[in-house]
Amino acid sequence: MSISLILLAAGNSVRFQSKTPKPYHKLGSKSLLEISLLKMRQLKEIKNIIIVINKGHKKYIKNLGVKKIKLVYGGATRKDSTYIALKWLIKQKKISKVLIHDVARPNFSIKLIKSIIKNSKNNKSVIPVLKINDALKEKLNNKKIINKSREKFFTTQTPQCFNLKEIFNLHNKKNAKYIDDDLSLNTNLSNVSLIPGEKSNFKITDQNDFNDLKNFYKTKTSVGLGFDVHRLVEKRVLMLGGIKIESKLGTLGHSDGDPVLHSVIDALLGACGMGDIGNKFPDNKKKYKDVSSSLLTKYVINEISRKNYFINNIDINIITQTPKISKYKKKIANNISKLCNISVNRINIKGKTTEKLGLIGKEKAIASEVIVSVIKYE
Repeated sequence: MSISLILLAAGNSVRFQSKTPKPYHKLGSKSLLEISLLKMRQLKEIKNIIIVINKGHKKYIKNLGVKKIKLVYGGATRKDSTYIALKWLIKQKKISKVLIHDVARPNFSIKLIKSIIKNSKNNKSVIPVLKINDALKEKLNNKKIINKSREKFFTTQTPQCFNLKEIFNLHNKKNAKYIDDDLSLNTNLSNVSLIPGEKSNFKITDQNDFNDLKNFYKTKTSVGLGFDVHRLVEKRVLMLGGIKIESKLGTLGHSDGDPVLHSVIDALLGACGMGDIGNKFPDNKKKYKDVSSSLLTKYVINEISRKNYFINNIDINIITQTPKISKYKKKIANNISKLCNISVNRINIKGKTTEKLGLIGKEKAIASEVIVSVIKYE
């Protein structure tokens, strides 16, 4: 059996009230979209994946590395977005079933997906549902309350699995009555298998829901310390935090000699228990000769992200007699913010001198020390 997956991520996230659209809001180092995607990719039965995105969110999807995935732009409504994906999918060969899932439900289990796939072998549609445990009432004309028996009612979740041709034809009908999900188009219970859903598979609608989601993940906080010092010499460029600094002297080093980013890297590696910059990027290898420290930082950020670490905050001391770094602090912070994928207000930079003592005080060297805290979601 060949199954395709439609991931719906085209909404405007109005109720979520965040500058970052809900599908790209991160829990740890992974966005809600990535969490769903990583789980779904574990299922060998899922042969291809279509993500339906909002046209205004193109810049966010570029950073996710969604290789071998079909991207389509969504419509004005959930139904429109689903239909757009189905129209593309119906043209493909050897696809019999389709899973339709809302990215706003990232906390489903692999067990649930396997149960849906297993039940879909002998059923045209498979829908996870939850019983209603609260008392159920109906407000009538704003004047009367009607008591309802909750035994007859249930709520639905996604993923929902359908026979591809049937759900496409139901969407294709004129004046099809669509309310909230795709099951609303297929109300014949003889064609539908209702299986137990999961309370943990709740929909993320607002920030309170997102905070509830965090409770399902264990967190571990750790701290790392980084330090680096470089000699100042003529005919070298001075780079601090990935920013070129106006100076008659630059740093001597095998790479571009950026003491700030080197100490950031060391602090990150220390916090994550991943060694140090020396064994990660040895100075006896030609490929690191004059290499940009920004590239090295991006590499380390990708490595710690794969281990599900994300940065909580960075505190930086830049120790130099010259040049004065006060006018560069904002630029450095903004650049490190982009490199490390954290908010600039989580970065603090302080300029220090040695009161003209030692090599730094004599303007022969520059140093940096960094403390980083990271959080890991397990």
